[in-house]
Amino acid sequence: MDVSEYVLSAGRAVLDMVEREWQPLSPGELEQRLDQSVEEILEAELIAKLKSQPPPTIYVQLLQSQANVQPQVLQTTTSSPSEEETSESREPQDTVDSAAVKHIADLLQNSKSRARMAGRARLSLSHTVLLSLTLLSERVSYRSVSRRFHLEKGNIHRIFFSFCERINMLEEMLIRWPVGREAVEALFPLSVPEKEQVVEEEQQGVPRVLGVLGDTRIPIRLPIGKHDVESEVPEVKRMKKEAHPDSWLNLQLVCDRKGRFLHCRISKGSDVDRGSALRDKLKQHPELMPSGSCLVARAGYLLTSQILTPYSASHGPREEAFNKMLEEHFHILDQAVANLRARFQRLRYLDIGNYDRARAVVMTACVLHNVFLDMGQVVLGEVEKEEAITQEGEGEVDDEGVHRRDAISDLLFRNFECMM
Repeated sequence: MDVSEYVLSAGRAVLDMVEREWQPLSPGELEQRLDQSVEEILEAELIAKLKSQPPPTIYVQLLQSQANVQPQVLQTTTSSPSEEETSESREPQDTVDSAAVKHIADLLQNSKSRARMAGRARLSLSHTVLLSLTLLSERVSYRSVSRRFHLEKGNIHRIFFSFCERINMLEEMLIRWPVGREAVEALFPLSVPEKEQVVEEEQQGVPRVLGVLGDTRIPIRLPIGKHDVESEVPEVKRMKKEAHPDSWLNLQLVCDRKGRFLHCRISKGSDVDRGSALRDKLKQHPELMPSGSCLVARAGYLLTSQILTPYSASHGPREEAFNKMLEEHFHILDQAVANLRARFQRLRYLDIGNYDRARAVVMTACVLHNVFLDMGQVVLGEVEKEEAITQEGEGEVDDEGVHRRDAISDLLFRNFECMM
C-alpha cells in the first residue's frame, strides 16, 4: 500500500468524522435558537422593569405583559417553525402515512425502554418517527432531509440512529416465532390441493408448511480501510469477478404465507449461514414446530427432517414434481423481500460503512415491515431476479431429512398420478 492510498484512506476517515460530529446549523435551527435567546432577553428586561416599579403598578403591568408580550414571544418561537415544518414536511407526508406515524409513536411510547431520543433538536416523538420513516422510505440525503425538517445534518444523523436503536428493542415482540395454537393456525398446505384433496393428503402423511426460509443481500458501503483503490479504476473494476464480502449484509428470513417475518438473522457478507443456527435451535426446541409441519428452503440450505429443500441431482419425474411444488412457495419469500425493498428504498444501498449501524437500520426495516402488515398496509414490490446466495448443488444433509423428503415426494407423486 503506497503513500497515496494511506492519504486517501485517512481523508475518508476525516470526512466521515466531520460529517458525523460537526455540521453547521441550518437556517431553521439557527432561527429557533435566536428566538429562544430573544425570549430570555425579553423576560430578563421585564423582570428588571417590574422590580423597579411600585407594588400596585407591578401587578397591573404584569397582567398586561402576560396578555401582550408572552403570546408574541410564543408566536415567534413556535408558530414560525411549525409553518416551516409543515411546508418542508409536505413531501414526506405523501409517502409516510400519518396513521403509521401515530401507531409507531405509540409503540415506542408504550415500550419498556424510556431512553430519550438522541439529538439536540426539540422534536416531538411523532416528528422523530416521521423524520426516520422518511429516511427509510426514500432514497434521500441527510442534507435534503435537513432542509425539510430545519435541522442540522449531523443532528439528523444522531436522531435517526437513536430511532433505529429504539425500534431494535422491539424485535422480540414484533418478529415472533408462532407457538401453540397460533403456530397451528399459521400452517398451510405443502402442495396446491384440488377441491377436498388437502384433507386426504394430510391423512397420508404429507406435512404442512410453517414458513419459507431464504436469504437476500443488502449492499452497504465498505468500511474505511477496506476500500480497494484500484477497483475505482473502470478497467480494473470490470475485471473483478465479485465484490468485497464486506460490501453487503446477508439477511436471512423466514416468512409465513402472508409475508410476515417469523425469523430474522443479519450477518456480514463473509458470514454465510446455511441455516445451521436455525437448525440447532429447532433441534433444541422441537416444540417450535407443530407436529407434522416443516419449513421449505432453496437448494444449498441444510436438508433436515424439519427443513425441506429441492433435489439437486439428476431429476426424474418424481423429483421434478417435488421441486416444482416447492418453487411455488419460494415466490412467497421473494414477494415479501420485494415488498420490503419497495417500502424501505434505503435498503437498495446503505451508504453506511459501520457494520453495527447498518445492521440496526436493516433490523429496523424488518421490524417495521411486520408493523405495517399488522396495520393492513401493504406495498407491493416488483420481484427482482437476484443472484442466489446459497451454494450450487446439494447443501449439508442428514439421513432423517433425506428419508423424509423421499417419502413425501413419493406420496405426492402417487397422489398426482391418481388425479390424472
